[in-house]
Amino acid sequence: MKESIFKPIIAITMGDPAGIGPEIILKSLKNPKIYQISRPIVIGSINLLKSCAKQLGIEIEIKLIDSIAQANFQLNCVDLISVGNYNTPDIKIGEINPTAGKASIAYIEESTRLALLNQIDGIATAPITKESLALAGSQLLEHTELLAHLTESKEVTTIFLVDDVKIFFVTRHLSLKDAVNALNKDLILKTITRADSVMHELGYDNYKMAVSALNPHAGEGGLFGNEEILHIIPAIREAQNMRINVKGPIGADSVFHQALEGKYDCVISLYHDQGHIAAKTYDFYGTITATLGLPVLRTSVDHGTGLDIAWKGIANHQSMEKAILACADMVRKMRCK
Repeated sequence: MKESIFKPIIAITMGDPAGIGPEIILKSLKNPKIYQISRPIVIGSINLLKSCAKQLGIEIEIKLIDSIAQANFQLNCVDLISVGNYNTPDIKIGEINPTAGKASIAYIEESTRLALLNQIDGIATAPITKESLALAGSQLLEHTELLAHLTESKEVTTIFLVDDVKIFFVTRHLSLKDAVNALNKDLILKTITRADSVMHELGYDNYKMAVSALNPHAGEGGLFGNEEILHIIPAIREAQNMRINVKGPIGADSVFHQALEGKYDCVISLYHDQGHIAAKTYDFYGTITATLGLPVLRTSVDHGTGLDIAWKGIANHQSMEKAILACADMVRKMRCK
């Protein structure tokens, strides 16, 4: 199938309806480019989405569908699969509450059901609120955990996308102290090899990878810490012996800048904030995440639910828009590789 004619079906989950999810989805689906390269459907609640559109004065038709086959995929007409009979009296806009958490989970579950039936090609998720999910009784408080559990996926990789640079993480949601203690050669090598596999999966056959250093000036030969000597350099050398085109360790104060200038196509970040700060400082609203290893590709905004500005018409939808476009673009490239 030629890339030029394949338009993937992208399910867009509404996220926490008490937050900015409904608003940024409605705004994003006013962009004709989304319909030029994909076929978007929204998984949410019709009463809430209509209420949000009315409150914000967003002129767009919202069409209720029961199945993908009923969708028209036309600009200014949102095709919506409605889940649950949720209304604004039940979900207090701008507040943490269990009903919003239940709704968030229901949207994710429906998108998963469609994915397992091979009825969609990708998922783009609006943000969810961990506290609301916890109040709803969920033990899993993140999209990645929920989707991996629902699809029984074992090897799941989440990456950052900013401009043309991909950022992979050795550790993510750990305290800085625990993240440093968790670093070892095997874990770093596993991340490098997984990143190599993902880059090839995304169609990058000739790419350049860099590994960030942990300590200032990459440790200065052990003067400022020995993690580079004990763990990072051995992992890089073993990966190079496996014919992976990887360099490093390169100081964290320069490696991301070098990648954004085109010297590297992807960077291995050793811990959560190392990559997050670099990407978000460069382009806060343009940074998105992608999750691979699920039955379908999933992309997402990389910001929170914005409860303090929910349904006020001031939320920036750029990240949501980019998440939908990136999902479609990546699926097209992977399908046509």
